[in-house]
Amino acid sequence: MSDLTKLTLKAAVDGLKSKSFSSAEITRAFLSNIEAANPTLNAYVEVTADKAMDMAAAADARLAKGEGGVLEGAPLGIKDLFCTEGVQTTAGSNMLRGFVPPYESTVTANLWRDGAVMLGKLNMDEFAMGSSNETSAFGPVVNPWKSKGSNADLTPGGSSGGSASAVAGDLCLAATASDTGGSIRQPAAFTGTVGIKPTYGRASRFGMVAFASSLDQAGPIAKTVEDAALLLNSMCSFDAKDSTSLDVETPDWTQSVGQSVKGLRIGVPREYVVDGMPAEIQALWDQGVAWLRDAGCEIVPISLPHTKYALPAYYIVAPAEASSNLARYDGMRFGHRAESAANLTDLYETSRADGFGKEVQRRLTIGAYVLSAGFYDAFYVKALKVRRRIAEDFDNVWDRVDAILTPSTPSAAFALGDKQIDPVKMYLNDVFTVTTNLAGLPGISVPAGLDAGGLPLGLQVIGKALDEATVFRVAGALEKAAGFTGKAEKWW
Repeated sequence: MSDLTKLTLKAAVDGLKSKSFSSAEITRAFLSNIEAANPTLNAYVEVTADKAMDMAAAADARLAKGEGGVLEGAPLGIKDLFCTEGVQTTAGSNMLRGFVPPYESTVTANLWRDGAVMLGKLNMDEFAMGSSNETSAFGPVVNPWKSKGSNADLTPGGSSGGSASAVAGDLCLAATASDTGGSIRQPAAFTGTVGIKPTYGRASRFGMVAFASSLDQAGPIAKTVEDAALLLNSMCSFDAKDSTSLDVETPDWTQSVGQSVKGLRIGVPREYVVDGMPAEIQALWDQGVAWLRDAGCEIVPISLPHTKYALPAYYIVAPAEASSNLARYDGMRFGHRAESAANLTDLYETSRADGFGKEVQRRLTIGAYVLSAGFYDAFYVKALKVRRRIAEDFDNVWDRVDAILTPSTPSAAFALGDKQIDPVKMYLNDVFTVTTNLAGLPGISVPAGLDAGGLPLGLQVIGKALDEATVFRVAGALEKAAGFTGKAEKWW
């Protein structure tokens, strides 16, 4: 085969099973791509070449005997907040630099059970706090895409920027990612890839470095809707080690991709038309509606009236939970420890000031403030009430619609450095995605077109809780109608 790294995950798995090529061959091809591209794209913070080749050899031995799991021999990238036994896990932070977990996250354990090969750990915004992958202690990730007529480096989105860049740049077949407020779907939209956040509780959070525990959820970034379904099948499972894990069966979602959507009712929420939204985002959304109507769907205008409060509520709830979760990194029991300190208080303060970057410090300060005496009721409790209203908005429309169609992001990828000086501008990138996290619903981003600069744009499908099957059906129909074949031209 001319270039194994350009294969989809499904094609690669099929090729490995038919012995058209070996896991060692495709793994070696990806390691070669990483060696050439990573100095420029900065998608990987650690490449586990020896481990990858050992895993590939073991996979080839199983395949030779006609054995192996559903991902046998497939090389994947792992976001650096999934703990990997014996391999450094940092969550993109100096606070955890040098931490080598003695255990495996449930999500990655599931992948190794199914025969996948680990190429390395992928860069990310520090502790998943960011929308552009510029807060990483290892430096920003660069999007493989370039805008026409410009040589500016673009963001791949965040916090799963390394995952998205690696998939788009053919540095892995697919990648694990995580989504707290849009951190799978926004990077997928910015890089012309597919990303799904499943229902909260579908995938175990055991062994995932926590940001906001009631919002965090693992999911895949992949090249196609079918690939995303295939990888999500393996990632999801009930886990007694995670108290929020749902004891429900994981269906084979690959069976949903390609099913007819005729007769499905698709909601179009009026509140997702936001001020300053580029005309091409609205045009793509209109096109998505037309595609689904042509496929036999009924289009239903709906209202989700509390949507306008979603971002403010999210940026109270998430920092509050982060300030609680990250309190453990005190320089004593966990995390970076300052070299010199005059006393115990100084040790705490200096360790945290050294270990955490500016964006994490900002969010922890906000979180501590909204949880403090005198402000808890005024901010945090009120935000929780708004969160309940947002969830009820969705509950109130599910008797009339089967899924909801929205844009994935308010713009295409922007240049690195463009929005870093204005946190509020950066936070507005999550305007279309945070509602699904607050309500615990599944959401997928599908690449559906290009903007005037030739950059990818995505459409988002939101579904009922535990109804990823319908989400995949609609996403498959959009993918087929859009016929998106865009690929970043190699410049690195």
